[in-house]
Amino acid sequence: MAKKNKSMKQNESQEILTVSEVESEAKNGNQDTTASLEKSESEKISLEGNSSENDKIAEPSEPTIEQLQSSLAVEKDRVLRLSAEFDNYKKRSAREMADFRKFANETVFRQLLTVVDNLERALQSASPPVLNNPDIQQSEPAKETPANDAQKSAIIQGVEMTCKDIIKLFETFNVKQVAAQGKPFDPLFHQAVSNQESDQYPDNTVIAELQKGYILHDRLLRPSMVVVSKSASRQ
Repeated sequence: MAKKNKSMKQNESQEILTVSEVESEAKNGNQDTTASLEKSESEKISLEGNSSENDKIAEPSEPTIEQLQSSLAVEKDRVLRLSAEFDNYKKRSAREMADFRKFANETVFRQLLTVVDNLERALQSASPPVLNNPDIQQSEPAKETPANDAQKSAIIQGVEMTCKDIIKLFETFNVKQVAAQGKPFDPLFHQAVSNQESDQYPDNTVIAELQKGYILHDRLLRPSMVVVSKSASRQ
């Protein structure tokens, strides 16, 4: 019985120790929890303080009147430059469009010049020059009937009228002949085919026009093919 009582006392003491240990651990746990809560609250407060400081730093300062006036002047200058560039672009586009309209038919007129040349040659061949040298025997002209004469005259008149109509059409579109006969030689509008000695004209003067030249507005379509005079050699 004595042993049994002794063992029971030992068990009770162990249980008492166990309870005290549990109470101490619970107390320590509560202290740790309180410390952790206090730590989290302090960290939260510090984070809130840092965020408020960052917000204060991120907030831009209000610009001064001088800064606003300077930025306004810069933007005004930029707008003026863009406006000037746009005006120049409009003027350039209008000029290019006007030039296109003026010279759009240039190729067509170049082709029609050949037709005019052929008509003028036909008119010249229809009335050959009369030879004034009596030593040269002239062949008697073939006898023509009144009907043939009337027919040839009508054909010549028709060719002449056609040539005049085309030239009038040229003038409507500002296509004009280049002045060459008796004018000083101008390499911008004349093309010299040959030189010929002459006492009647001064040097570098157009004394004959082999092919007429034409200009479209202020642009040369074709230069005049001319013969240029030069002074006769003195012995």
